Amino acid sequence: PLVSFLGLLLISYLYDFNFLNFDNLIYFAVIAVLITFLDYWLQAYSVKVFGGGKSSLIGVIIGILFGLFILPPFGVVIFPFIGAYLGALYESDFNFFSSLKIAFGALVGFLGGVVMKLAYSIFALWKTLSYLLIF
Repeated sequence: PLVSFLGLLLISYLYDFNFLNFDNLIYFAVIAVLITFLDYWLQAYSVKVFGGGKSSLIGVIIGILFGLFILPPFGVVIFPFIGAYLGALYESDFNFFSSLKIAFGALVGFLGGVVMKLAYSIFALWKTLSYLLIF
């Protein structure tokens, strides 16, 4: 969402802000920041919904932080899953199947964030193309 917003901002600047006025840019910026926050929060929330406790949540948060810096494109998916799995394993006295279910919650949260970001980016692209194709 942040890259999509920067694209909208650049196109608005190049077209002397006839493309999007200031109010619309503020709305797009707030939504982009909100989606970025929700993307990370949704992983932790879905782990909790799938039955994870405090250790699972800590594992997801640590996994997200590691995933941002280690193997950037894939680490954001892999490390929260591993963190939730290890945290759930610790909580459930090494019950592998319930831990796997809780870790699957991290994956569901990640996919929910992907859907939100994709919807925002498609809307930003549609807004841009609809303006550019009219002129």
